[in-house]
Order: sequence, then C-alpha cells, then structure tokens
Amino acid sequence: MRFGTRSRNNGLHPHFTLPPPPKEKSQKAQNPFPLGKSLMNYSCSRYELKCNECGKGYGNQPLSACPDCIAPLEVIYDLDAVRGIFTRENIAAGPANIWRYAALLPIPDGFQPDLPVGFTPLVRAKNLGKRIGATNLYVKNDAVCFPTLSFKDRVVSVALANAQKFGFETVGCSSTGNLANSVAAQSARLGLKACILVPADLEPAKILNTQVYGARLVRIDGNYDHVNRLCTQIADEYAWGFVNVNLRPYYAEGSKTVGYEIAEQLGWRLPDNVVVPMAGGSLIRKIRKAFNELIYLGLVEEKPVRFFGAQATGCSPISVAVKQGTDDVVPQRPNTIARSLAIGNPNDGPAAAKMILGSGGWAEDVSDLEIVSGIQELAETEGIFTETAGGVTTAVTARLYADSRIAKDQITVTCITGNGLKTTDALNGHYQQERAVRPRLADFDAYLRELDGLAEPELVAAGGK
Repeated sequence: MRFGTRSRNNGLHPHFTLPPPPKEKSQKAQNPFPLGKSLMNYSCSRYELKCNECGKGYGNQPLSACPDCIAPLEVIYDLDAVRGIFTRENIAAGPANIWRYAALLPIPDGFQPDLPVGFTPLVRAKNLGKRIGATNLYVKNDAVCFPTLSFKDRVVSVALANAQKFGFETVGCSSTGNLANSVAAQSARLGLKACILVPADLEPAKILNTQVYGARLVRIDGNYDHVNRLCTQIADEYAWGFVNVNLRPYYAEGSKTVGYEIAEQLGWRLPDNVVVPMAGGSLIRKIRKAFNELIYLGLVEEKPVRFFGAQATGCSPISVAVKQGTDDVVPQRPNTIARSLAIGNPNDGPAAAKMILGSGGWAEDVSDLEIVSGIQELAETEGIFTETAGGVTTAVTARLYADSRIAKDQITVTCITGNGLKTTDALNGHYQQERAVRPRLADFDAYLRELDGLAEPELVAAGGK
C-alpha cells in the first residue's frame, strides 16, 4: 500500500489504529479529568501547574482544569530561579527561534528541540501607516512562521514536547484550521499519530494542508464549539493528548514567545500598544504575561502597554463584552468568513476582556467586507498576504486610528497570525482572470492602454485636432 493512502477495511491511514472501545461508564461519580494509567506526572523545579482560583498545585500532568473547582490551570514559574539564566546575553547567543526563550517555557528536562519555529519578522509598516494615519506602526508577521505558516506552530511545538514526556502515542486537537495544520505537520515529524477534528465548513486549503501530512482528519457537522466539546469527551475516554484540551496549559505558553520577540526586536523595549486577533482569547493574555515576566526580570523597563482585541462582527463575544465594560462574555453563534476566529464561546474570553479593560485598551470588530479590504490593504502596502484573521487585525487597526483610540506617533504592533494562501476562497470574485494577449509588443501596448482606460493612438489621431 502506498504511504498516505487509506486502507480498505477501516478508512484509516495505514499507520493509524483506533484504541479499544471505551468501557461503559458506571453510575458512580467520574473524575472529569482522568489521567490514564500509563501517563506520567513529572516534576520540574522551574515550573508547575497551578489553579487560577484556589491556588492548588498539580505538578506537571496532562490536565487543563482544577478537579476541585473546575477553574483553568496555569503554568507558574520560579522566576527568581531563572534570573541569572534568562538574560539578554544568553538569549542573543541562543538559536534564532522560540527555543532561545526555553528557560521560560514549560519544556521537560532533557528535551532537545530541533524544529526552528518562530522568531518571525517585526516589519516597520510605513506604507500601511501612511494610508491609515500612523507614523510608528509595526507588523509582527507570523504569516511566515515555520513549518505551517501560522503562529500555531509556536504553541504546538511546546505542547508536543510535553505530549512526548507524558507518553502519548496519539495526539490531536479541535481546530478552525491553522492548529490542525500544525499538529498534523509536527506530529508527523515526531512520529506521533494524529487525529484532528474540524468543523465541516473549514476552508478547503486548510483541509488539504492537514491531510497531506498523513493525519486522520474528522469533519464534524457543527461549529467549533461543538467540535471542542466532542474533543473534551474523547480526551476523557482515550489516552490521547489533545493539545488544546488536556495539554492546554502547556500549549498556551507557546504564545508568550510572540511577546518576547516583540520586545527583543524593538531593542528590548515594550510598545505602547498591541493589536491582537482574538478567537479563544489566549494569545492576547500570553503576550501580556511575557511582557510582565520581562519586566520582573529586568530585561525591559516597565511602562504601560495597552492591549486591543480584534474580532469579526460575525463572531465577537469578547469585543461585545469589552464595549459594554464587562468581562461577562455571552456566547454567540459564529457567522463570518474569518473561520480561524470563529469561536463563539471562548475559553479565555472573560480573562481577556478583563485584561484589555484593565490595560486601558479596547476591542473592535469588523464586517466581512472590511476583512477582505484589510487583506488587500496589507498586501498592497506591505507585500504581506495574510489570511482572514489578519484581515480582521488590519481592519481593526485602521479603525482604532480613525477613532483616535491610538495616537499616530505611538509605537504600535499589530499581530498577523496566518498566511493568506490558506484562505484564498475569501477573495473569490474580487479578482478577474484577464484575457490572454498575443506575444507581440503592439498587442501588449494596446492591452496596457485598455487597462488604463486610454483611447487607441489611431483613434486619437483620427478624431483629435
């Protein structure tokens, strides 16, 4: 059987096998976050999981919520223990990828990373700035992140390092596209089996970009929130590592590297403002966490940084809450072309809204028409082709300047999180395929005049005096 084809008896990738069927649940109360008998709980002196509400510690294990109070778990570090290690000099001497910040990432002892993820360009956006009235605007361009062209490569690399430590042989995720691509690619490289669940209406390019790596992809008849609930149930039943379910605390920490890079690439300075697209609400919080760690360790000077969240109007639960001045996030039913942001019930929504308001920032949302315009604006001014999420961020950034929420001379970083080649369907109908021109100079010249709306030379000569 050729590698990558489906077997006739079960439709699975030839190297993918299902676990035994789950046993019937008893009527006794179940632990909602079982660990599985074969999984490890490893210790590390630098970090551990801790409950955000009750403060109880859980060491390091595949667990996303406190069994006692059901609150999310967070990775907590002994920052003083790394003070002499996490320095500007040591970071500069490290590799040109996220692993230069390994001392403040939840990486198991003995892990040897070899995938050059992250350290993407921070681009001075002068042309876009002129168009929207900004003189100190930067674009953090994760549209070129290795290996699958989105910021999700950062979080997946950290999650899978822990998946291996815990002994998982099969990993997976619920995804709106970019995460699916990254889990599929990186699990293939690590020799892990992957089972990925996505909404049925996901963009074709993201479907293909997941299947090509040999992952098992399951399309679910529902939106992302339906998919995520199912993945939580699957993680409870099988000894599988879902990067954004039972590995979520470790996975989320990978987003901090965006914040570290922004500060380092600005010459170890913090910006005045950061504009971040929001789906689940984790990225914007982790950038803030990275800045706070840098301040505590003395790598940057403390200064106020305002955070601005960007969402599509068709799925804007966090934006709506911020505009109402509350962290009470009401779920929505997604209806937008920005499918990578289409999470109607965001896990980190309340915490993100609270953080944004506390920073003195704001949140905005834009229509599908504005999203397409944002994609075009960024491409035409800075030569960066972004997906729909980046169109959201660009359009929201323009709105923030237009509404005078950001002063034109303030240092502002807008985060582009994915590549436009993944969502080309959003541009269908906006560009026409022009007719072919014969390979003759006269035909080429006539065609250019036609495009410019100019009369043919002989017509000018005949009619003009």
